[in-house]
Amino acid sequence: MQFGELEVARRLGALGPEWVVQHSVPVGSGSSDLDHLVIGPAGVFTINTKHHRRQHVWVGAKRILVNGQRTDHLRNAAHEARRTSKLLTSAARMPVEVTPIVAIVGAKRMTVRERPSEVVVLREVELVRWLRRRAVVLSAEVVGRVAEVAAEPAAWGRMAPAEVVVHDAFERLRAEVGRAGRRRVLWQLAVVMTIPLGAYAAWSAWMQMLLGS
Repeated sequence: MQFGELEVARRLGALGPEWVVQHSVPVGSGSSDLDHLVIGPAGVFTINTKHHRRQHVWVGAKRILVNGQRTDHLRNAAHEARRTSKLLTSAARMPVEVTPIVAIVGAKRMTVRERPSEVVVLREVELVRWLRRRAVVLSAEVVGRVAEVAAEPAAWGRMAPAEVVVHDAFERLRAEVGRAGRRRVLWQLAVVMTIPLGAYAAWSAWMQMLLGS
């Protein structure tokens, strides 16, 4: 974890036992992950942490600027939430709505001109209080069910350890077969180059008989 993620993780630890929090959740087969996944009475949230120490952050309805420079924070956070909703809905076999949050850490100043409609943007100091004040929308049973599903690597499209072993073994076998095939071709070429044509025809027929047996 980077400093910003560690700071947000520390603050989320104050939410209480009715909340379930996961950090650095790996998604898919690549290096992509969720900074934080929060599941509790107020719903399910993905938190994309952005560390902008001593910088000026400007928030508008459709973009976030950092020291005047455009960022992709809103787009990326919205994408993460949609993907998470789709994966958890499939794994839990029930609709799971996910709210995206961008947590700004360490900013010198944050100016909110207009709140984005799809993504919640908060400073790290506001995060826990904002979550606690949300209306209750999930029962304890649903929170437990979603949390149980979210703890399974398969929900995120990750290979289970056994599957990885089988896949690796298959790849090694295929590579070995390929090497064996290349060795056979080279050996046959070497033979062709060192024997007369008539003798090669007899040798080839004999080899086909052996391979067919």
